[in-house]
Amino acid sequence: MDTQLRNKVAVVTGASRGIGLAIAEALSREGAHVIAGARQPGERLAELERVLPVAVDLATEDGPARLVDTATAEFGGIDVLVNNVGAFEARTAGFAEVSDADWQRTFEINLFSAVRAIRAALPSLVERRGAIVNVSSINARVPQPPVVDYAAAKAALTNLSRTLAEELGPQGVRVNTVSPGPTRTPAWEAADGFGATLAEAAGTSVEQFLADFPTAAGLSTDRMSEPEEVAAVVVLLASGAARNVNGSDYVVDGGQAKAA
Repeated sequence: MDTQLRNKVAVVTGASRGIGLAIAEALSREGAHVIAGARQPGERLAELERVLPVAVDLATEDGPARLVDTATAEFGGIDVLVNNVGAFEARTAGFAEVSDADWQRTFEINLFSAVRAIRAALPSLVERRGAIVNVSSINARVPQPPVVDYAAAKAALTNLSRTLAEELGPQGVRVNTVSPGPTRTPAWEAADGFGATLAEAAGTSVEQFLADFPTAAGLSTDRMSEPEEVAAVVVLLASGAARNVNGSDYVVDGGQAKAA
């Protein structure tokens, strides 16, 4: 399949690991120039061809615009914007545990980073008739108490995507969403990550918790997704092969959502 991404310019947020890193790698393989933003880009990004790592805090007011400005300065414009950056914590004590500061921090990174990046990139995207892909979450459809604030922020991002698709579609800019379910990333597997917190609450090890999780969560494929599988859908939606797909939300969740 010809994705028509060769020599296109793509900005990817949260690109240092997990799904974001897989997206940067996949776009690079398709021949795109990738401007990859993260607080700590890391060595793996620097090793990729056609990838320019940029150290930036995307949860700050000016961070997303600085990333976009770097892309514009280096390549003259932007064809694809992938808003992937995100973060979540397990709220094992329930809703009452989540403070105003928690809510603010969660929305800054999971919603407002995308709002600011889109605002900054929009003139170039309209000029080039580009594409926006926002990485949301299955929790926007299937909210779960341990991620109450994250689910709310991702639901807002999914709604924003659909609204922008209506506004920007006539201007030649497509806006779509990819909603991953549980995915094998450091956020789940790290010793101090989400999976570890849930495992501790359940009185088991991280390894055992992750082994049992697909069945417990009702994943009909009986496994968690891999970052590369999510990245493949992002690349499709960013590509010219999907040039009449607009306002859609593609779920990559191993069948967790059922009829949701």
